[in-house]
Amino acid sequence: MRIQTGFEIIYDCPAPVPMLLMLSVHPTRRHDLETPDWLRTDPMLDVRQYLDGWGNICSRVLAPAGRLTLSADFIIADDGQPDVISPHAPQARVEDLPDEVLIFLLGSRYCETDRLSNIAWSMFQHTEPGWPRVQAIVDWVHNHIKFGYEHARPTMTAFEAYCEGRGVCRDYAHLAVAFCRCMNIPARYCTGYLGDIGVPIVGEMDFSAWFEVYLGGQWHAFDARNNMPRIGRVLIARGRDATDVAIANTFGTAILSSFKVVSYDLPDVAQA
Repeated sequence: MRIQTGFEIIYDCPAPVPMLLMLSVHPTRRHDLETPDWLRTDPMLDVRQYLDGWGNICSRVLAPAGRLTLSADFIIADDGQPDVISPHAPQARVEDLPDEVLIFLLGSRYCETDRLSNIAWSMFQHTEPGWPRVQAIVDWVHNHIKFGYEHARPTMTAFEAYCEGRGVCRDYAHLAVAFCRCMNIPARYCTGYLGDIGVPIVGEMDFSAWFEVYLGGQWHAFDARNNMPRIGRVLIARGRDATDVAIANTFGTAILSSFKVVSYDLPDVAQA
């Protein structure tokens, strides 16, 4: 399948402000791009890019005073298959995990394993280790948190989402990630595009958050918000939590004026 994807984000800046942006398709999906995902700026600015420590593409700009529009519009190919389910994927012992995944067992800014460890063990210690344990965590988080954009706030942590029982997709992901880490399952936070493909269209499109766990020697995608295999995930970035993959960090005042995201499957084109 082919997915039409992109965004338009508009800021009003009272004064020049440096910005660090994470809006490019992840390197693992760049071979699927049919058209470039160039970051466009209006007014035209110098855009400098680099790879961060997690392998994500970051863009740096110096926004001038006034209105700045950031946008991209591209087509990406996808196999059209839903998320893979591997119900027998085993959980490795901590001492057998590769060095590079150990960081995803530790607490982080939004995933307070220290505050949630006893809670996690009290609820999930009797579940079967591996895929069934992760699915039990996803089921619990999915049922515990009430979704609503009115509940969103940039400072909400996994522990606060647990206590309040409400939030948006990043809060589902943070709480599930934290519980997995508490149960000695490496888990990392993901952000990207997830359009309403293969499911009813609901509300306005936004960037989405899900997470990945390390089971059976590889990473697997889970989605506590939707709690079902989905089609057409387009990864932008991975990290410990939302701190590592924020779509924009502004080093000064930048007022968000408009925010639009699109991701939908294109109809098949008849062959001549």
